Amino acid sequence: MATKTNPLQFIQQVRAEVTKIVWPTRREVLLTTMMVFVMAALVGTFFFLVDLGIRFGLQGFLSLFG
Repeated sequence: MATKTNPLQFIQQVRAEVTKIVWPTRREVLLTTMMVFVMAALVGTFFFLVDLGIRFGLQGFLSLFG
């Protein structure tokens, strides 16, 4: 079982960990944001085309019996 850390030690440990954080640059944030938008557009287009294909396939299949 883990030993309890007193609040002062905990705060000191948190501060030590916060100093290790490496924040992304503005350029990195913009680049990854654009990548997310591009990938979302590609995935959206893919699923739109798959949906369109399934719809036309089902309409063709159902028109054989209707």
